Amino acid sequence: MTIIGIAGGTGSGKTTVVKKIVNALPPHYVAVVPLDSYYNDTSHMTDDERRKINFDHPDAFDWKLLIKQINMLRNGEAIEQPTYSYILSNRLKETVHVNPKPVIIIEGIMTLINKKLRDLMDLKIFVDTDSDERLIRNIQRDVVERGRTVDMVLDRYLSVLKPMHEQFIEPTKKYADLIIPQGGENLKGIGILCKYIEGLVPPKE
Repeated sequence: MTIIGIAGGTGSGKTTVVKKIVNALPPHYVAVVPLDSYYNDTSHMTDDERRKINFDHPDAFDWKLLIKQINMLRNGEAIEQPTYSYILSNRLKETVHVNPKPVIIIEGIMTLINKKLRDLMDLKIFVDTDSDERLIRNIQRDVVERGRTVDMVLDRYLSVLKPMHEQFIEPTKKYADLIIPQGGENLKGIGILCKYIEGLVPPKE
């Protein structure tokens, strides 16, 4: 089994990179584990308390559960991956059944920040994209998918996303084995990465 960690700022193009890897490998060969699914359970909190949570801080994630479940996959055990609602700012009751696959991809803004999680990875990738591009993508995504206004997105970017990116996400570049500049638009870089990962797949006998 090969475990790959893919990190990068919000709106950097991580999802595009993941899709390219999945498409480059044999069908049903990859399981993708999104870090966003592992926000802490906030069922015990009030709506006001949830709204005050900084979801761009490392403390917002349930690292213990994520590491436990990645170890389970590595040991050949299926997991029940939690699901999270951005609208409710809480976990949902539903889970996603994930079977162990030859390639496991952990994808999220802070995938490389936790040492115990990094130590489980065979390949660490940082998707690097210009901050202006990331802001535009954030506006497009949050307005359409998360019911936010442009002013809400801009305010959150300046007060939370930008400082948290500079404090926690950008420094994790140093842990990456490979940095992909220009995010999902860097077709050559993604192509080279896919070829490398294909080489990790044992040939059929």
